[in-house]
Amino acid sequence: MQKPRPAPRAAGAGLRAWVELLRLPALFTVPGDALAGAAAAGIRPNPRTLLAIGSSLCLYEAGMALNDWADRAEDAVDRPHRPLPSGRVKPAAAFAAAGGLTLAGLALASRAGRRPLAVAGALAATVWSYDLVLKRTPAGPVAMAAARGLDLLLGGVASGGDTRKAVPSALTLATHTLAVTTVSRHETQGGSPWAPLTALATTTALTWSLTRVPADRTGAPRASGPPPQNTPTAPTFRDPPPRPRGLTLDIATLSGALTTLYAVTSARPLLHAALNPSPPLTQRAVGGGIRAMIPLQAALAARSGAPVTALLTAALAPAARRFSRKVSVT
Repeated sequence: MQKPRPAPRAAGAGLRAWVELLRLPALFTVPGDALAGAAAAGIRPNPRTLLAIGSSLCLYEAGMALNDWADRAEDAVDRPHRPLPSGRVKPAAAFAAAGGLTLAGLALASRAGRRPLAVAGALAATVWSYDLVLKRTPAGPVAMAAARGLDLLLGGVASGGDTRKAVPSALTLATHTLAVTTVSRHETQGGSPWAPLTALATTTALTWSLTRVPADRTGAPRASGPPPQNTPTAPTFRDPPPRPRGLTLDIATLSGALTTLYAVTSARPLLHAALNPSPPLTQRAVGGGIRAMIPLQAALAARSGAPVTALLTAALAPAARRFSRKVSVT
C-alpha cells in the first residue's frame, strides 16, 4: 500500500510562509493611499487610479520581502519563527521577490505616465533606502513616513488631478506613519513608554485637525452661513458647483464618524502600550496603528468631498482586522 504523498502539505506550508513574509493582511491598508490621493487632488477614481493602486501594492510587498531579507540575522535571535530564519523561505528567493515586485510596480506606474513613474521611482528608492540603510538610523521613521506620503501622492498624480491639493493629506498620513514607525522600533524588546505616549499625542493632534472646518480653494476658512446674495459669481469649468446643504452635512457626518473610528483604532492599543510597554502590547499598538490607516485614509477622502471613495476605503477595514488575526501585520 502506497503512502500518501506529502507534496500538498509542503505546498500549503510554502504558501503560508510567503503569506507571512509578505504580511498579506497589511495589503488592505494600501489601496486607500491612492484613493485618498485621487480624492484630495479633486479627481474621481479612474483606470489610472487602478494603475497607481497596483503599483503601490507591488512596491509595498517589495518592501516587506526586502525588510525580512535585511533583518534575517536579527530575526534569527528575536523572531526565529519568521519565514527566513526558520528556513521556510530562502533568502535569495525573498531578495528576488523584492526585486521583481519593484520592477512590476514601476512598470504599472509607467503605464499611467511619466509623472507617476517619477513618483513611483522616488517611492521605490525610499523603500530600498529604508530597508537597507536607514532603518536603524534616526532617519528611519522619517523615511518610512516619506514613503507613505509619496504613495498617497502617487494616487493623485496618476489620476490626473492637482497634486498640490493632495500635499496636506499626504503630510497627515506621513505624520501618522512616523508615529507608528517610531513605536515599532520597540516592538521586539519593549520597555519604552515614551514612544507610545508620543504616538498617542500625535493621534490626538491629527484627530483634532481632521475635525476642523476645511479651507476653501483660496485657503480661507469656509463661511458657516449662506453666501452673500448681492455678489453673484460666474461658474467656471475648474470649480465644481456648490453642493446642497444636506449633502454637505452628510459629508461632515461621515468624516466625523471615520475620524472617530481612526482615533479609537489607533489610540486604544497605544494607551495600553504606554501603561505597560511590553513586547506583546507594543506589537498590538503597532498593528493597531497600521489598521488605523484605513479609517484615516477614508476620513481624508470624505474631507476632500468624496463620500463614495471614503466608504469604499472604509469597507476594507473589516477584512484587514479579520485576516490580521490569522497572520501578523508586524
